[in-house]
Amino acid sequence: MPYEMIAIFMFATMMAMLLTGQRVFGAIGFVAVIAALVLWGDRGGYDIAFSSAMKLMKWYPLLTLPMFIFMGYVLSESKIADDLYKMFHVWMGGLKGGLAIGTIGLMVLISAMNGLSVAGMAIGATIALPELLKRNYDKKMVTGVIQAGSSLGILVPPSVVLVLYAMIARQPVGQLWLAGVLPGLMMATMFIIYIAVRCHLNPDLGPALPKEERDIPMSEKLALLRAGMLPLVIFAAMMVPFVNGWTSLVESSAIGALTAFMAAVLKGRMTREVFETSVRMTLGISCMFMWIILAALAFGAVFDGLGAVKAIETLFTERLGLNPWVILILMQLSFILMGTFLDDTAMLVIVAPLYVPLVAALGFDLIWYGVLYTITTQIAYMTPPFGYNLFLMRAMAPPEITLRDIYGSILPFVLVMVLALTMVILFPEIALWLPGWVYGN
Repeated sequence: MPYEMIAIFMFATMMAMLLTGQRVFGAIGFVAVIAALVLWGDRGGYDIAFSSAMKLMKWYPLLTLPMFIFMGYVLSESKIADDLYKMFHVWMGGLKGGLAIGTIGLMVLISAMNGLSVAGMAIGATIALPELLKRNYDKKMVTGVIQAGSSLGILVPPSVVLVLYAMIARQPVGQLWLAGVLPGLMMATMFIIYIAVRCHLNPDLGPALPKEERDIPMSEKLALLRAGMLPLVIFAAMMVPFVNGWTSLVESSAIGALTAFMAAVLKGRMTREVFETSVRMTLGISCMFMWIILAALAFGAVFDGLGAVKAIETLFTERLGLNPWVILILMQLSFILMGTFLDDTAMLVIVAPLYVPLVAALGFDLIWYGVLYTITTQIAYMTPPFGYNLFLMRAMAPPEITLRDIYGSILPFVLVMVLALTMVILFPEIALWLPGWVYGN
């Protein structure tokens, strides 16, 4: 059997196993190891899995993952995120749709504290969603707001997914983080404009808070505003030394985790329960990432051994003779398809080793492509019928919000994200200007 057919069979087998509900790392690792044993025998097959494990253990930047995850859980479990929502509640509640707009602002700040979209989803569903429903916000509107806001988690730094992309694509993490800032803020602004226009045209979707709820002393408003500045302080303490070259990526992540821990201690909220929960959740999420990356490294090693990367490049550029932009669009569409049943990390470590060399061969900027990848995967997460975020939202939402409501809520926000993706494709400087300005490229 030609190696190209073997590669296609491997990929099809992996997808079939995932559709049956198998764990992501189990399906990927099983196909990789079995294929290696069949192709290269006992010694070669075992060596591929073993060498992938050793490669993973030597990836020093992976230490950033538990640091960022711990930072996010400390801020969540210590209820600092609750303070942020109270700030937006008071300052934005007087506007039509103000609490929904405030929720997007909350998500931006949460993204700056934790580089995972699932963290934003969890905080939005547990803190913002009950308050919005209690104040008669339209349930379709608010579920869409929370899902869209959580998508900023892997785009706004410190994005964990961009750290992994940097390792695979061998690109500077600092430049990738900075490349995500303007597209992330642009997308958040577009969400806010959409919410404001919809609620202005139909005030029943997001009624303003009664005056008595907003009529509190200015001293309390300013105190809440100070609470909202805390994530920016943590973000600056972590990012400024890294961008200026004073600390490494791992050292900066440790600074962020330590700063978040100290903030919780100074506020008197670092109880034993908060600490144990944060550590336990950090361990669980970190192990999940490690297993997925380990399995995907083995899968990628087999693919590389089969020459699949070169075969894909030859197929698109020589045999089919496709335009580079057509190839780019086809790659993004494949991410949207895979995103209906794979998470962003699994997609990245499986497909990026195949796509990144092709993107470079086509002459595209790999920093810019990293931003395209993150936006595209979040669109995939929210695309029916099997979008990852849709079912995550259903698991966290109260019973009165049905899966049909969730499906109906997401279309406008997906269209906004497609518009944002199109703008970044047409105007690459949206992503590349800030890293170029900071690093002088």
